[in-house]
Amino acid sequence: MSLFDDLARAGALRTLDHAFAQSLRRLDGATPDEVLAAAALASLAVSQGHAAFDPSRPQLHVEGAFAWPATADWLRALAGSRWVAQPAAPAGVSPADAPLVLENGLLYLRRYREYERRLASGLQRIAASPESNAGVEPLGDLFAVLFPEAKAGEDLQARAAAMALRHKLLLVTGGPGTGKTTPIARLLVLLAARAVQQQQPLPDIALAAPTGRAAERMAESLRSALRKLQGKVDATLLDALPTGARTLHRLLGTIPESVDFRHGADNPLRHDVVVVDEASMVDLPLMAKLVEAVADGARLILLGDPDQLPSVEAGDVLAAILHAAGDGASLDAEDARLLQPLLSASPAADDAPRAFAARRVHLRRGYRQQESLRLAPLAEAVRDGDADAALQLLRGGLGGVHFHENLADPLEAHRDILLARWRELAATDDPVAALALSARLRLLAAVREGAQGVHALNVRIGELLSGVRRRAATEHFHGQLLLVTENDYRNRLFNGDVGVCLRGADGALLAWFPGETEGNPRAFHPAALPAHDSAFATTVHKAQGSEFDSVWLQLPRNDNRVLSRELVYTAITRARGELHIAASEAVLRAALGRHVVRVSGLSPRLSEIASR
Repeated sequence: MSLFDDLARAGALRTLDHAFAQSLRRLDGATPDEVLAAAALASLAVSQGHAAFDPSRPQLHVEGAFAWPATADWLRALAGSRWVAQPAAPAGVSPADAPLVLENGLLYLRRYREYERRLASGLQRIAASPESNAGVEPLGDLFAVLFPEAKAGEDLQARAAAMALRHKLLLVTGGPGTGKTTPIARLLVLLAARAVQQQQPLPDIALAAPTGRAAERMAESLRSALRKLQGKVDATLLDALPTGARTLHRLLGTIPESVDFRHGADNPLRHDVVVVDEASMVDLPLMAKLVEAVADGARLILLGDPDQLPSVEAGDVLAAILHAAGDGASLDAEDARLLQPLLSASPAADDAPRAFAARRVHLRRGYRQQESLRLAPLAEAVRDGDADAALQLLRGGLGGVHFHENLADPLEAHRDILLARWRELAATDDPVAALALSARLRLLAAVREGAQGVHALNVRIGELLSGVRRRAATEHFHGQLLLVTENDYRNRLFNGDVGVCLRGADGALLAWFPGETEGNPRAFHPAALPAHDSAFATTVHKAQGSEFDSVWLQLPRNDNRVLSRELVYTAITRARGELHIAASEAVLRAALGRHVVRVSGLSPRLSEIASR
């Protein structure tokens, strides 16, 4: 019996994976079994979020006992196949048009190898772009106003802003509420001031995020940061800065019925500065297209939390870029010297050579949660996978954190509390007010299907709120929360956008979604919407980029391979004021003991390109 057939019989492969390998077998009946199995697993790997298949770790992709080939034998079979290209092989030895690519021990679908190669090349281009030789001294007085603590000691927000004056590719990372948008707002003021001083046009700045809700949050945070600068900074500088943000799809310019965008390498963005929030959510294909669209000489600033779940689609892009850039704990000697007029007199300096020219600043202090929510110690324990510490904190009591141990059904045990919050949506006929209320409460689950999956939960919630027995969660009713699950470029509705169904004075039911500007929502007939679900309960993945006043996290009764410390961390850090966790000790321990691993060659590829 062959490995490929064993995988198929065990149900380990999707129909698409099996069909792909079968097509190779039909085209060449002599294709070795190892190649067929690897081809199917390379296809499966992409669906699981990996950029490639690693023959040395097939257990990452498939559970169960299979007769895996020795890694060396597997690689040898792949290297000799007509279906596998090898970029490092001599000309004529490797087929140029093969559907698979073997590189650095990883097997890629050709398209994803190209995405990774293009992304690495584009990042290196931006990072290596020379900065103006103009010194920072003329900005000293303004910098001191914006960052009054910068000279007194280690102010990481000040460091982030200062580093962006020197480098075209900046990575600003940190956990929830560490104030990542604060240094960005002040950096943008500095860039505008530098342009005025040098009698140049004000910089053209774009703000973007992966989802509509994340873009809204980014814009809200930036507007708040800029309001705090009023009266301290020249008003003309503040007026020159953007106050709105777009999804990445809107920024790049969607083309109906196409995976390509209007902006790319041949038609770059006009912007001098591109700032992207929630970068951990950006997958490999989208990040590759974004980076290629950034014009030569422009700045790219990526903001994100490396401890959150990676993107649902292929790639753990932010983590790979951060790994190549280093931890950013210290400045290199040249940065320390040139930025001394702005920062502490003696910042830590590192003379070690950098393989990749991007710079990273990791913020540590948390700001966001309300005083009543003491989330930081729990988030730290979860991030570190320390189940003992996490359980001790949960059982000991933390302000605003409630542990419902062994509670299998929060919707039954706390029905009145939950329904009261959701009924507020139906109590208003104002779409702006309803959309504002949409972030009051969210029930988060790890899985879509099953009794504790979001589909079943949304059906139950819909029945309780509408008083009508429902066949599906997408049967619409007044006060229903909606979540778009696929991109609709014509109507400019994108995966992750949240809306509310409201019945108008004429009795017609309309779905309202945020518009381009605050306070101007857009209305759609529900039948005209792209694929969507009810959003009273959502998966943790779908909640990324959002915040809610109150979060209820429901973990399944039994362990599931989708559970991980990143999933729990992402879920609990969506809470602004109140967090409820319903879970058993066994399942919580299993989740915190599992770490998300994504196969990718991006980090070594960045270092390889930089060292040439």
